[in-house]
Amino acid sequence: MSPEKAQAYWKENITTILKLLVVWFVVSFGCGIIFINELNTIEISGIKLGFWFAQQGAIYVFVILIFVYVRAMTKIDEKYGVNE
Repeated sequence: MSPEKAQAYWKENITTILKLLVVWFVVSFGCGIIFINELNTIEISGIKLGFWFAQQGAIYVFVILIFVYVRAMTKIDEKYGVNE
């Protein structure tokens, strides 16, 4: 792989990671701490949404982010010809 292509690959890789980290931060810190009072005004099956995000929802989002990362990196790897 040429140095220019390798640099483009890593730039796209890091960009993907940073986007997913922003989602992770918003869900964990934003929904679990900052916006908890606003989310607690919504109840689902008698459970306040802010509490649910702090206890369960963030974990579900983290697992989903893992699958999103795997899919995104597979596409990037195929694009640059470094897939297995």
